Amino acid sequence: MSFRQKLSKATGLSDLPSSYQLVGDVLLLKFMKIKSLKQKKKIALAIMKMMPYVKTVCEIKGVEKEFRLPRTRKLAGNGTVTIHKEHGILYKLDATKIMFSKGNLFERQRLISKIKKEVVVDMFAGIGYFSLGLAKKAGKIYSIEKNPVAFRYLKENIRLNKLNNIQPILGDNRSLMLRGKADRVIMGYFPGTEKFLPYAIAMLKKKGVIHFHNSYSEKDLWRKPLAEIKKLKVSYKILSKKKVKSIAPRKWHVVMDIAVKKP
Repeated sequence: MSFRQKLSKATGLSDLPSSYQLVGDVLLLKFMKIKSLKQKKKIALAIMKMMPYVKTVCEIKGVEKEFRLPRTRKLAGNGTVTIHKEHGILYKLDATKIMFSKGNLFERQRLISKIKKEVVVDMFAGIGYFSLGLAKKAGKIYSIEKNPVAFRYLKENIRLNKLNNIQPILGDNRSLMLRGKADRVIMGYFPGTEKFLPYAIAMLKKKGVIHFHNSYSEKDLWRKPLAEIKKLKVSYKILSKKKVKSIAPRKWHVVMDIAVKKP
């Protein structure tokens, strides 16, 4: 019996969500057709009976603004601060204030396989999505985050995972003096990441690798991202390009690995 069928049997309702996201012990649901708050709360309570390991159920309506803040509403349960475990890495966060994308799991694992004892700059570190896993293999990581709430959790997560080779930095990566520091730069953010490409190149040593994330419509792949990279006036080679996940109809979160050699 599917999740939706079990939920229908428990609530007597139809047009139910067919899937959910579980972050730690907080469950997030997106409702497409149900508008009644009373019915949403009934569904949330039924889920908590079906899944006793869930402590809180929230509705998620989307993300907004520069910091990609989740728009949520608590439907049942208690706190929303949780610890999410993924491949042995612990991520502490407040699920109503921080967006955790489980759709990026493969990309996080892929990146770990490429890291050596090198210097990494994580330009949009968040709570440590990439930095925490990479620290197991990297030499030194500069983890930059502009959102003070995410930065607080970044520092907590460094302690929680007992890591000593990550330097967390609160601030805008465009105004930091990290020129010529990195062997590798991670640009794990979208949309509008192309505006930050000159700063990523400035952070590299004479040569290095940039992992350039952004979002594009299907019709713009791969012409538009390649055109943005050509503007940079450096020698480069595209090592790989791939779709990470669909974020809207015919719109993709993508990543390109770019080997750069500066003049």
